[in-house]
Amino acid sequence: MPDSICKSSGKSGLPPGSLVHVGEVLQPIANMSVIDYGKGKFEEKKIQSIDEIVQYKDSESVTWVTIEGLADIEVVERIGEIFGIHQLVLEDILNTNQRPKFEEYDDHLYIVLKCLLSDGDSFTVNSEQVSLLVFNNFVIMFKEKKDELFHSIQHRIRTSSGKFVSLGADYLAYAILDFIVDQNFILLDVLDDSIAELEDSLLVGQPTQDMLYKIQSLKREMITIRRYVSPVRELVTEMIHSESDLIHNDTHIFLRDVSDHSIRVVESVESYRDILTGLLDIYVSSVNNKMNEIMKVLTVFTSIFIPLTFIAGIYGMNFEYMPELKWKWAYAATWASFIIIPAVLLVFFKRKKWL
Repeated sequence: MPDSICKSSGKSGLPPGSLVHVGEVLQPIANMSVIDYGKGKFEEKKIQSIDEIVQYKDSESVTWVTIEGLADIEVVERIGEIFGIHQLVLEDILNTNQRPKFEEYDDHLYIVLKCLLSDGDSFTVNSEQVSLLVFNNFVIMFKEKKDELFHSIQHRIRTSSGKFVSLGADYLAYAILDFIVDQNFILLDVLDDSIAELEDSLLVGQPTQDMLYKIQSLKREMITIRRYVSPVRELVTEMIHSESDLIHNDTHIFLRDVSDHSIRVVESVESYRDILTGLLDIYVSSVNNKMNEIMKVLTVFTSIFIPLTFIAGIYGMNFEYMPELKWKWAYAATWASFIIIPAVLLVFFKRKKWL
């Protein structure tokens, strides 16, 4: 039974809004950091207590708080107290089996989706859930573990004097969302290489059990990818049509670009799924063709030995009066028939291209 299913059973019987971490513990101790930026202002630091972010709550600059690790429930609960977040939202943040979705509230937005990464050449998809709470000038990001996943966005903030400085928290949320969606293209490139290599091996060489295992493994990974990327299109569409004041009109054009990317990802996933289905059909056809070739050879040899068996069966009978048994050249004639009949049949089968 998968680990996530076992851990989900820990919430059984608890009332709605109960704060329980669901999923694998990838970061036992929460790692917290703050980036505060605006025109002519930039501050970045690690924080030891979540109460340190209170000083940025009413700031006019944009504040990006990153929480890496969800095992410390007290941190999430304290954020809910500071910003007045509903218990059901906090419950969703702690549940790492969430379906990507967008929820709109009076003073904040809640976004959750999966960031998909490929694990080397074996093409095992790793996923990390990312949750965003978007306020007027505040973005709180929850991740499952500490890594350098969003290092490029952090670098843009440090060095930017353009959009990141002039636009608000909604643009930061867009940048994070865009990065996660674009990661899928990197994943699909790795998938394309894996499928192309498998296709060449299948068409050129003989089908093997290892090829079947690879096809089935890729199909399972495709199911995982599809489950996490398909809802993103709906998520972005809801953001575009949202009437919340937290998403400014200037950001809509960027969200439409993310929507286009998400549609391309979904279409690519569907096409790759069809290709894998085709490869499975080719594998089955190749195995059947190979079996047919074997059966054809066996049938040919059976056809050759049937008349020989017939002759041997006749002369193996114990009748007393069999005229050929008294012939002087009967033994030689029998051997001659044993040689001539298979030779004639072999020539016939080769002319028919059955061998």
